[in-house]
Amino acid sequence: MTPGSRPATTTNDATDAFLADEERMVRDAARRVAQEVLAKTAAERDRQRRWPHAELQALADTGFMGMLVPEMWGGGGLSALQYGLAIEEISAADCGIGTIVHVHNTTLKMLCDFGTDAQKRRYLPDAARGVRIGATLLTEPHAGSDTSAFRATARRDGDTWVLEGTKQFISNGSEAGVATAIVVTDPAAGRRGFTFFVFDPSDPAYRVLRVEDKLGQQTAHTAQIQLDGLRLGDDAVLGDVGGGYRLVMSALSDGRIAIAAQAVGVAGAALEAAIRYANERTAYGEPIIRLQAVAFKLAEMATQIEAARLLYQNAARLLMTGRPCAKEAAMAKLFASEMAERVCSDALQVHGGYGYLRDFPVERYCRDVRVCKIYEGTSDIQKLIISRNL
Repeated sequence: MTPGSRPATTTNDATDAFLADEERMVRDAARRVAQEVLAKTAAERDRQRRWPHAELQALADTGFMGMLVPEMWGGGGLSALQYGLAIEEISAADCGIGTIVHVHNTTLKMLCDFGTDAQKRRYLPDAARGVRIGATLLTEPHAGSDTSAFRATARRDGDTWVLEGTKQFISNGSEAGVATAIVVTDPAAGRRGFTFFVFDPSDPAYRVLRVEDKLGQQTAHTAQIQLDGLRLGDDAVLGDVGGGYRLVMSALSDGRIAIAAQAVGVAGAALEAAIRYANERTAYGEPIIRLQAVAFKLAEMATQIEAARLLYQNAARLLMTGRPCAKEAAMAKLFASEMAERVCSDALQVHGGYGYLRDFPVERYCRDVRVCKIYEGTSDIQKLIISRNL
């Protein structure tokens, strides 16, 4: 077995009793394409910082680029739990591709939930087939968690809107074929002054200023975008004028469940790499997995992963039944992202000096998973959400 490979796992079989047959089928299908297509070249893509055109097409061919899109628009119509299971498996093979797929799917989900039929006809079929990649323009250079500080604007000019401003840390932004953006349409209206627009980024007024040089997730390109007088009609408004804040809060709350699943996937891959290495590496005449210090560390890692998995699956089930789950989604994201950083670091420690080398995958796991504590709400933001719901 090569250092970068990940076998079919048994570490999450404990949750099988809680999964329906359809949920197992989605998980297993995602696991197959992740291991047969994504995992084998993940290290090479990381080194080359290469956008995964062929790999995304393989995911599209197996239905994973339109997971949250209803069947009538060419998607799979999967549940929140099925989606989380798929994101976990994809991220275990390549965390960066997990981010690409998640951002793409949540962009389409927003269009499904709030778009007009005309908007859906224009964008969804191609996007569900991976022909168009989705991106959502939220964060700005001076505004991340504080959405009230957004400065990008849309002003009326006759019968069109003119969008101006800079968006920062935009996943898929440099490769997007359909984009949504939140901008200020009424500065005096507070939270009711934000509006979402959906548009084709091929417009020359959509400018990619730079693709960021990052610590991890090199496959998932992150861009700074300039909206330089982008002219859009009323048919580009997503939802209602002034209703953008509600849309973004809904998308972020649901998306936190998927980020928790992503963190669990990477942590699971790190644990398996550590178990494999601990069985192969010998010290004092026996495999190091028989040393209590190593064995107990692995036991703690496995327990933390299982707890995080149950947290995100519980939040997903609440979402599926229409029950409030903002607190549970925040708990899942907080616990899973913090856990994953520790588990990946412990996996590197089990490898000793070899863990610090790029010949083994654990150093990539450490780099890739760190951002899970930052995007879609930092850990402190999750604590704020949880505390307000107590």
